[in-house]
Amino acid sequence: MFNKELSAATAKPFVLSILSKRESYGYDIIQQVKELSGGKVDWAEGALYPVLHRMEKAGLVESYWSESETGRRRKYYRLLPVGKEQLVTERAQWSLANTMLTALWGPRLAFRVR
Repeated sequence: MFNKELSAATAKPFVLSILSKRESYGYDIIQQVKELSGGKVDWAEGALYPVLHRMEKAGLVESYWSESETGRRRKYYRLLPVGKEQLVTERAQWSLANTMLTALWGPRLAFRVR
């Protein structure tokens, strides 16, 4: 399970990456994160929507209402060109962090944290 600080730090690149694949709505984004983490990262809706609103205000994503296949109206989010550029920056930064941690810890952790 991610601690609060790590969850906050990774929210933006996770959401940008998910939306780079397809438009989505909040609950679906939460489920994708949960699935990708094997259930270890389980965001509450109250944690995700402020992130989406900040990203929308920054011009990274835009939202629109649409009817789902069940007839329910949902607010969908899509990545804008500035969001695509930001994703490139995020990838470079997280790749560097990964490289540094791998150099420090080795390709496999020398011990297991329980």
